[in-house]
Amino acid sequence: MDETPKRFDRIVAILIQLQSKKIVKAQELADRFEVSLRTIYRDIRTLEASGVPIYSEAGVGYALMDGYRLPPVMFTREEVSSFIAAEKLMQKFTDPSLGTHYASAMYKLKSVLKSNDKDYLSNIESRILMQTAEPMFNDNSPNTLAVLFEGIAEKKQILLTYKTFDKEETTQRNLEPVGVFHDNNNWYFLGYCHLRKDYRQFRTDRIQGIKKTEIDFTIEHDSLETYLDKNEKTIPTTKVRILVEKKIARYLSHERKYHGFVFEEERGDEIEMTFRCHNIHDGFPRWFLMFGDYAKILEPESLKTRTLELLEINKERLLQKNSSKA
Repeated sequence: MDETPKRFDRIVAILIQLQSKKIVKAQELADRFEVSLRTIYRDIRTLEASGVPIYSEAGVGYALMDGYRLPPVMFTREEVSSFIAAEKLMQKFTDPSLGTHYASAMYKLKSVLKSNDKDYLSNIESRILMQTAEPMFNDNSPNTLAVLFEGIAEKKQILLTYKTFDKEETTQRNLEPVGVFHDNNNWYFLGYCHLRKDYRQFRTDRIQGIKKTEIDFTIEHDSLETYLDKNEKTIPTTKVRILVEKKIARYLSHERKYHGFVFEEERGDEIEMTFRCHNIHDGFPRWFLMFGDYAKILEPESLKTRTLELLEINKERLLQKNSSKA
């Protein structure tokens, strides 16, 4: 089998990746193209021999000399299709400020497409729709993600005006943003809070105002994953077991991971699910009530008690509403 076309495509892709980042590690390239480090070294030498100005630092990676740029690239039909999905996601899942910047970038990107690819794009872009259940950003803070990205990149503190879930008053805090993540249909960011002298997590739809300051970070922060993993390990959990009818259990496979799902076992026509749950007072029992008529709580007893309390509260409110109409 002739490997020459495949190698040519890989070398071009390596050149494009070198242009997309300041430093690219050899292992990163090997992982992406599923080849050995030795193959990557050979490809880099081929690029150098063809006149591409690449410099390397031992133990760091490869980089292009400043000022070197590829001519406009051509996109495949599959890459053109991916632009549509990305554009629709950006329109619905980012704040207005970042969405505007992305729209501007898309105009530039579309401008280099071939005519038939532009027609292809036009034919499908009106046929794809992304919908969100709830607003992810507060109207008072339309540039939330853009400011967070700037703060993280420039290592500058941000001034945050924030309203918690259970309180009406807002607080102002100076924060050092560590990272941004999307989870369970919401955007969050984690930052070091100078008010609390600790790392805290914030939901973007509760941000009332945000602005970047010129105050430098005071701490050298680890990666976002480090803190998220640490939170998972340090927050106490409670073992929960429930029994769910099979016809319903299959619809819970996505949401159950947010409640500490561990494993499941078949029990005849039912599925026994085991969780290590962080919040059995509010989060888990409220979720359980969504399908509770098809399920049983096996343990703990405290979860049964809390679920009954919530049912009683709902019952009283429903009765109050009916009596007021009468």
